[in-house]
Amino acid sequence: MTFHALHSGWHLTHVAGDVPETFAETARSSIPATVPGVVHTDLLAAGLIPDPYVDDNESALAWIGHSDWAYETTFAWSDDDEAVHDLVAHGLDTVARVILNGRELGRTVNQHRTYRWRLGELLREGDNILRVEFSSPIAYAREREAVLGERPHSYVHPFNAIRKSACNFGWDWGPAVVTAGIWRDIGIESWSEVRIVAVRPVIGVDDDPRRVDVHVELEWQALDADAAGTGSREIVAEVAGERAAVSVAHGEARATLSLRAADAELWWPRGYGDQPLYDLRVAVGEVETGRRIGFRSVTLDVEADEDGSPFALAVNGKPVYVKGANWIPEDTFFPRVTRERLAERFDDAVDANMNLLRVWGGGIYESEDFYDLADERGILVWQDFLLACAAYSEDAELWDEFAAEARDNVARLTGRASLVIWNGGNENIWGWVDWNWRSRLRGATWGDGYYQRLFPEIVAELAPTTPYSPGSPYGFSSYVHPNDPAHGTTHIWDVWNQVDYDVYRTYRPRFVSEFGFQGPPAWSTLFSVVHDEPADPYGPLMLVHQKAQDGNGKLERGLGDHIAAPRTIEDWHWATQLNQARAVRFGIEHFRSLHPLNQGAIVWQLNDCWPVISWAAVDGHGHRKPLWHALRAVYADRFVTIQPREDGLAVVLHNDTDAAWDAALSLRRIGFDGAVRADESATVSIEPRKAVTLPLPQAVATAADASAEVVLAELSTGERALWYFAEDPGLALEPDGFEAMAVSTDAGYEVRITARSLLKDLVLQVDRVDRAARVDRGLVTLLPGESEAFTITAPAGIDPQAFTAPGIIRSAGDLNPARVDA
Repeated sequence: MTFHALHSGWHLTHVAGDVPETFAETARSSIPATVPGVVHTDLLAAGLIPDPYVDDNESALAWIGHSDWAYETTFAWSDDDEAVHDLVAHGLDTVARVILNGRELGRTVNQHRTYRWRLGELLREGDNILRVEFSSPIAYAREREAVLGERPHSYVHPFNAIRKSACNFGWDWGPAVVTAGIWRDIGIESWSEVRIVAVRPVIGVDDDPRRVDVHVELEWQALDADAAGTGSREIVAEVAGERAAVSVAHGEARATLSLRAADAELWWPRGYGDQPLYDLRVAVGEVETGRRIGFRSVTLDVEADEDGSPFALAVNGKPVYVKGANWIPEDTFFPRVTRERLAERFDDAVDANMNLLRVWGGGIYESEDFYDLADERGILVWQDFLLACAAYSEDAELWDEFAAEARDNVARLTGRASLVIWNGGNENIWGWVDWNWRSRLRGATWGDGYYQRLFPEIVAELAPTTPYSPGSPYGFSSYVHPNDPAHGTTHIWDVWNQVDYDVYRTYRPRFVSEFGFQGPPAWSTLFSVVHDEPADPYGPLMLVHQKAQDGNGKLERGLGDHIAAPRTIEDWHWATQLNQARAVRFGIEHFRSLHPLNQGAIVWQLNDCWPVISWAAVDGHGHRKPLWHALRAVYADRFVTIQPREDGLAVVLHNDTDAAWDAALSLRRIGFDGAVRADESATVSIEPRKAVTLPLPQAVATAADASAEVVLAELSTGERALWYFAEDPGLALEPDGFEAMAVSTDAGYEVRITARSLLKDLVLQVDRVDRAARVDRGLVTLLPGESEAFTITAPAGIDPQAFTAPGIIRSAGDLNPARVDA
């Protein structure tokens, strides 16, 4: 069996639709095309359109999504002695007609499926012409909405009437650059006698993490009616030193081989153990395929208890406290996402102490590279089915497409050690209950059949050892509100949209699968695409890169009493970045302090798909925002926080490791000048995967001067937590209370900062010196006399003193009212 990729010689033409005058001359011309790719990236590479991410080019290029396009290539073919030839398309975006040598092979209406067509006599010796015609996805979606019936959905376009990535039509963090193209591999697969259609290893059978049932699906070459005996073939499966074999007769389509890898090491999520992976080999005669698997079992506890209903994951029988982030597509133009780029984001997740990524339902089923990296790095994957923020028709044409794409992707991903949850969709059940859908639907189907019947049946059939959740949020009972924090998973969005972030403390959630707060990207990222003159948070080009409804208004209101209102664009950028980090950290510290009642949090969101003001921790150019540094701190395996309780302040310590945490605990109330006002000490011992709460002594917890004192809880093992008695505008913070020295090093540059007075939330905005610059830490608070070295990677030849220039070193003191009034 061979695969002949058809990735070269492609050209793109505009077929139909209005075009701008600047494009009219080339509208019918042949444009070189890259496959895999999409129309936008081909036009961009040809110099025919500007960068869609810059200024308001997004709206200027909207015509592309309203147009019809065609891709065409000529390829040479010669007999390879195989009997059967199939054209296989792993991803067509989206409404396509596939034509070989003038004859239609088939049509597609689903971006999320693999398609296969038998070529037969259409494939000829010598040159062959393959043409793929794409209709406007916007026009198609509107056409199908008219047939299926209008149903509630977010944003402008009816993405719920077409099986295409929802966020490609625009979201509150993403642009509406509606794509078309051959976005994944396409080629000819040739084979004889028998083809291995799929290998589906189901791991953890009977709760035994070392037990795997290998399900093999076969397709056989049709034989002539007078062909002599069909005989049989042996299927062999080998993994981790174990072997199983079974005989199948010609034409038998399925077989199952059971193995128990007694000597295999178990696969664990990050922070719980190693991630050994084993090569699984399956062969039918000389036809062979393989994949890597890890041995582990997964369970999800949602059974009612005295506090409601938990949402508690366990791997290999061990409970896992989830420290996660939601994942969106890494680029609006999906084919541009390489393994190297994904690896950078996985580095961001691992370095921030995360152990789970949720692949959100408005995006895509990710590439093999994504799941490979998750398996290798020990990052658990929560995988949504691709439905989000909308009601969906259950008419046959959509039902059949959902069934096909679900079967395709569940079968593809079964056996991934990292994939631990299949989830029915995002916010759709909540939408039906709370968003006035019922009155608008008037009894029409809205998607419940997918969440409660189709998807769980497919998961039970194809991935029976992987837990399933009907939706997020979800309370796991028909009699519980889907977003009740006491039951299952909850999304907390009144914070950000309506109320101050201190409202997080009013929640006692079992598991938070979405919550977050916005902030701008790095300075260099933002102003590489926004060119208002003068720069202004409400400039028209800035607002193109702020997709949330009243987003900048919410950013300003979100400062509340926490940070003084900024008066310059530089201070607006710093204040809103800082407040984003503070808000999310505030929430997670509270959630973790509730352990074991709370079993985890998944922040919205890790990454961006373009340069934008958003909830992301890492911006569209790969810069780690202050939020990322906050996440690294609050997701630490050993974590300490000071929290208010009914009887006063308390220290909460969460030990998310397999070893006991024994340490000396120092509790001090310190003046901003460094003088110790009160001092207490204790010895603590926290069992593995447990938390303890200790009341603060009154002398430490009571301020003599709320404007100039801080409580410090510090462990002999290095962890620390701080508590302030007032918000920043009421604190006597000095904007310039430090000394900075910078030098070049073999690795790049180093900046050492020494505090003369308390230096709160110190950040180096090194990208303002060079957009390629990165710094190893941020949001560092230094007590008087303390010193911290920051390591900077940046191009050679920069004057080190540039990293200590005004505006590069920022702290909370920069934003205090005295400085602003000055």
